[in-house]
Amino acid sequence: MESSLFEDVGDALRGILPPELGTLQLRAHRYGIKVWFGTTTATKEHYEAQVVGARDVPGARTLALEVGFHSEYPKAADNDRVIARLTAAEKHWRKDVGKEAEIAPFLGRAENWRRISETWLDPDLGEPGIAFEIASRLVDYITAIEPRLHSD
Repeated sequence: MESSLFEDVGDALRGILPPELGTLQLRAHRYGIKVWFGTTTATKEHYEAQVVGARDVPGARTLALEVGFHSEYPKAADNDRVIARLTAAEKHWRKDVGKEAEIAPFLGRAENWRRISETWLDPDLGEPGIAFEIASRLVDYITAIEPRLHSD
């Protein structure tokens, strides 16, 4: 059975994420991967790489790939608190994540969710090595942001 792009991303993450971040959990599907630490149930604060329709990403002709951090609590105020905490620590994580990362509302229909992520416009998802590129970029976000989520 052939593995999917995002299963390959998950395999790469298992090999390159530092173990001190905790127990890696992930859920890969045809159009994306969700990554979190600790509990077996996905947390509201997590990392994703996912295919997004062009209608939700200005400049994309066919599709985009979003890579980064999500806060997906049901209430906008809870997500705003998470993002405010990360924004206060931005000088610490921005140097590792880079200027590509946007602090913005969620792409798509969930107006109450928030993100710190970037989009890759019209990527070739069949390109050799893209799974490692996606995993590598997720590692940038995870290693820069995860410690800030759990610090005082």
